[in-house]
Amino acid sequence: MSYQPIIPSNGIVGWNFLQATYDKQFETFTQDAVLQRETDYFVENIGNVKSAEDLMADRRLLAVALDAFGLGEDMYKKAYIEKILTDGTAADDALANKLGDDRYVQFSDAFGFGPGDTVKTGSAQDMADLVFTNKVQAFEEAVGEQEESMRIALYGQREIVNLAGDDTSIDTKWFNVMGQSAIREMFEVALGLPESLSQIDLDQQLETFKSKSESVFGTDNISDFADPELMDKLVITYLAREQLVGFNASQSSGATALMLLQY
Repeated sequence: MSYQPIIPSNGIVGWNFLQATYDKQFETFTQDAVLQRETDYFVENIGNVKSAEDLMADRRLLAVALDAFGLGEDMYKKAYIEKILTDGTAADDALANKLGDDRYVQFSDAFGFGPGDTVKTGSAQDMADLVFTNKVQAFEEAVGEQEESMRIALYGQREIVNLAGDDTSIDTKWFNVMGQSAIREMFEVALGLPESLSQIDLDQQLETFKSKSESVFGTDNISDFADPELMDKLVITYLAREQLVGFNASQSSGATALMLLQY
C-alpha cells in the first residue's frame, strides 16, 4: 500500500487523533491502486460464483472474501474453508459453529452456500458490503503496521459490537472473545489479566473473564458493550494499560490512575 496511516503516538493521545482523522485517512487509503484493482475485480466477477467450489477456484476472489473477515491466513486451507462454506451455519454441528470464532460464522453467512440457504453472490448490496468490510480490514491492518494497539482497538470496537448483537448466550459470547486473539488481548489487557491465563482450564478462564469484567466494567455480559459509553470505556482502559507496558514500575501505578480517572 502506498499510503500509510498517520499515528503520531500510542495510547489515548494517538487514539483521539486517529478517531478525529479516521474518515479522511480511510478515504485516502482506499484510493490505493492495488486495493482498488482487487476490489474492482471482486465486484465484476463475484456474480459468476454460484457455489463454494466456484469461489475456491478463483484465488483473487477468495483472497478478498477471506481478508474481509480477517481470515487471510487461512488462504491455503482449501478443504477447511470449502467445508465452512458448504456446511452453512443453520445446523448446530456445522463446522463454522464449532470453531468458537464468530468470524467463520459471518464468513459462511456472507455467501449462503449452505444447505437450504439462498446464495448471496448475486446480491449487489451484499457483495458491496463485503467489499467495504474488506477495505476496513485492510485499513486496520495498515494501522497495525504503525501501532498494533490501535489496530486491536479498531478491530475490537467493530467486532465486539457485532458479537454483542448475536443471539447467543453470555458464555458463548465469551468463548468467542477467548477464541479471537485480538479481542482476547484487548480484554486481557483492559482487565489486567495475564497471558498465562490461557494455560488453565477453559471453564476457569471463562469465569475469570466474567468476574473481572463485572468488577471493572460493571457487567459480565458482552452484549452490554454495544452501548457506546461502555465500549469507549473498554477502549480507553485497554489503551491506557497497554501504553504503560513500556513505562517503568515506579511510573506506571500513578500514570495508570491518572489516565483512568480522566475517563
